Amino acid sequence: MLSASPSAEFASTLGPAPLVAGVDEAGRGPLAGPVVAAAVLLCKPVPKGMADSKKLTAKARGAAEVLIRRDCAFGIGVVDVEEIDRINIFQATMLAMSLAMERLCEALGRNDLQTLIDGNLTPAGRCDRWRWDATPIVGGDGIEPAIGAASILAKEYRDRLMIEAAQRHPHYGWERNKGYGSKEHMAALREHGPTPLHRRSFAPVAQMEMEL
Repeated sequence: MLSASPSAEFASTLGPAPLVAGVDEAGRGPLAGPVVAAAVLLCKPVPKGMADSKKLTAKARGAAEVLIRRDCAFGIGVVDVEEIDRINIFQATMLAMSLAMERLCEALGRNDLQTLIDGNLTPAGRCDRWRWDATPIVGGDGIEPAIGAASILAKEYRDRLMIEAAQRHPHYGWERNKGYGSKEHMAALREHGPTPLHRRSFAPVAQMEMEL
């Protein structure tokens, strides 16, 4: 749940006008690992390469992340597997977005932000920690640069977590599949069973536990 304090030069450009942050998540569908969200307030001029993280090459995504972290203000929210299983993945995603916005506001030292959120739903009215105006945009990560930037940060941060986790649990290929239900991952689940990082509220993992 990191945040970056904006530089004095960046902060001086903010002014009293409403600030609009982009928010997106990564890791809603995998069978293992946390769900991660990012909130980004872009600098001006907007860094190059802000786009849907899924449509960027790994090299382009990494280069874009460097620019965002260097020049922009951001917050990252992480919700772990235990919480996902306790409150369900939808609520966990709403919570991760709320945590990301809290970190961004801490970095900026102000709360008067508006948000653009990828998808057709927002945490407004769905998470009691959410307190910002929110506009959902379907496909927003490919339309709004700030949402694209958030998608890049969220994916890169989560990918690193899963690569690190793969070192502790080497059978599942998480360094390649990032916890998604690939053939390699499913075969390892059948052979070795679930780890503490598997989401037991997800049907494929629950079914595997019943069969063991």
